[in-house]
Amino acid sequence: MNNKELFAALAQMEKEKGIPVDYMLEQIERAIKVACKNNYGGNENVVFKVNPEKGTFDVKLVKTVVEEVEDPNFEISLEEVRKKRKRIDIGDEYEVALDPKQLGRIAVQTARSVIRQGIRDGEKGQMRKEFESRLGELVTATVERVDPTNGMATIKIGKAIATLPRSEQIGDRELREGDKIKVLVADIKDNERGPRAMISRTSPELVKRLFEQEVPEIFDGQVEIKAIAREAGSRTKMAVLSNDENIDAIGSCIGTRGDRVNRIVDELGNEKIDIIEYSEDPIAYVAAALSPATVLKVEILDESQKSCKVTVPDGQLSLAIGNKGQNARLAARLTGWKIDIRPESGFYGEDEDDEAEEESAE
Repeated sequence: MNNKELFAALAQMEKEKGIPVDYMLEQIERAIKVACKNNYGGNENVVFKVNPEKGTFDVKLVKTVVEEVEDPNFEISLEEVRKKRKRIDIGDEYEVALDPKQLGRIAVQTARSVIRQGIRDGEKGQMRKEFESRLGELVTATVERVDPTNGMATIKIGKAIATLPRSEQIGDRELREGDKIKVLVADIKDNERGPRAMISRTSPELVKRLFEQEVPEIFDGQVEIKAIAREAGSRTKMAVLSNDENIDAIGSCIGTRGDRVNRIVDELGNEKIDIIEYSEDPIAYVAAALSPATVLKVEILDESQKSCKVTVPDGQLSLAIGNKGQNARLAARLTGWKIDIRPESGFYGEDEDDEAEEESAE
């Protein structure tokens, strides 16, 4: 049976949707078996031979050779077979050539349904492969549409479509159709509609991937990102360590005249990024984590509970604590230590007393 148009359509589908021709031929074979089973009394013993190069495929229904036919769906008479083949005996199997057009309207509809389902399953499979190959990676996505009601963005990653909820977008930045944005493929979940990629722009991992992409020393392993604490759209603190004494970890991340870090800041909608030196010494690490504030003293209160008291100049108490406690909170997350911040004089002042007591405990 010559059907070059069918093979041309399958090749086009492979090109546009990424569904392999072999996969679709398997679905067609499955559909024909279902159609034969429905049209020939349950007989689904079908031989399906394909020659993509010639653009042909043959369908044959296997029947058993008998002396007298009782069930024509499964049997064929020896007399009829010997008109076409001399060397055949009772009990042998004989392949009867079929034309799919003879399968009947209902059978054809069933076949079409099976093929359509196969296409949908193939698309889901290709989408899952697309997402799995990029899981945990930073990818560039194109904004296809933004819902004006809830702000959810529909984005395209390669040939796959995903959604970026408003909760995973950064700050007040408004996305527009056609925007190119960097996103992190954080996870994959399945539902009745197929695989769904969990996309994020708020994850600390996104910042890590951006620096790996922007800073060759990080990509090569000469500089290591040890920890990241982030409040997306507002501020990030990142601790880095140089594995080469000749390389300045912080300087590598900042770049010449700040060009490297500034590109990342721009991508994140002007999110502030504090880059500090990681240290195994908790005193040095906590002091650095409270940057840009100057720390006069770090006193370990309980090493097992990882709690400490920090002393800062009176004039830098607010800077150390940060707006609504953000600087102290991010420093605590970055280091894993509970930080109690105190002014050098021990006097907070009327406006700062309650705030310092509350926020330094974060």
